[in-house]
Amino acid sequence: MSVDSLNDVASCSPKMEKFLCEFLLDSTQPISERFRALFSLRNLKGPAPRTSLILATRDSSNLLAHEAAFALGQMQELEAILTLTSVLNDLSLHPIVRHEAAEAFGAIGSDSNVSLLKRSLDSDPAQEVRETCELALQRILNLKDLAAADDSTAPGISPFMSVDPAAPATSCSSVDQLRELLLDEEKGMYERYAALFALRNDGGNKAVAAIIDSLGSKSALLKHEVAYVLGQLQDKAASAALSNILRDVNEHPMVKHEAAEALGSIADDQSVALLEEFTADPEALVSQSCQVALSMLEAERSGKSFEFLFMRNATVVY
Repeated sequence: MSVDSLNDVASCSPKMEKFLCEFLLDSTQPISERFRALFSLRNLKGPAPRTSLILATRDSSNLLAHEAAFALGQMQELEAILTLTSVLNDLSLHPIVRHEAAEAFGAIGSDSNVSLLKRSLDSDPAQEVRETCELALQRILNLKDLAAADDSTAPGISPFMSVDPAAPATSCSSVDQLRELLLDEEKGMYERYAALFALRNDGGNKAVAAIIDSLGSKSALLKHEVAYVLGQLQDKAASAALSNILRDVNEHPMVKHEAAEALGSIADDQSVALLEEFTADPEALVSQSCQVALSMLEAERSGKSFEFLFMRNATVVY
């Protein structure tokens, strides 16, 4: 997102803010357009955008609900903690939504959430949620240790403008060492994530190849983050592996969802054709991800920011 776009979003009028809040929560609207509203609101401050995102964590679309929880974590909204607690504790919700609530706690970084995360780590029936709690706990404890040591190296926004679930590994000096750590199924999830983000920040061909190889991991959580990172890198070398993920009927929906969005970022002809095919997938997480990815790609190719909500036949145009 460009600086100009950020400035435009930040100066959003009260009328447009109200429109975006209402549009986000309107389940009759296309999912891709609701994502435009969500992406706009996550760049705004204040009670109205925050309240709308909080309400969206209970949306009937698991894709939108999980993205709302992710946004609240990236915004590091302390006021969202009660809602995120409710989401994490509600076992009737899809694991991808509960996972994102747990990850948001790690992004917010408050040690008041430690006991909750420990309970879910021990009791949540979904492995991907338990592993996310492990990650979030480690990130919070690391931040606490850095603060106690008055260490100014605390992790913040990454070079890719994201609050990552783990700080990039610093103990490994080579891509080969990082690759070994990432692929080691016996290592803890935080260590493997740390290796993943270090490889992402390296970004060379060898590092990208190591990241692609980790799509063979046993952990759906790790694979979904790997797909997310490959989308950040936008390296066409990952296209075939991500396409295989999307085609795999036995793959976890959260992994296929991230693979779809990553293919939209890579945006070669084969990726686009595959996304169009899977807009009809029977799994809503997958079909809606493909719809959103194609909409984002259309906006990019037309030179428009996806965060802007252009409405046909509407009195308000953003």
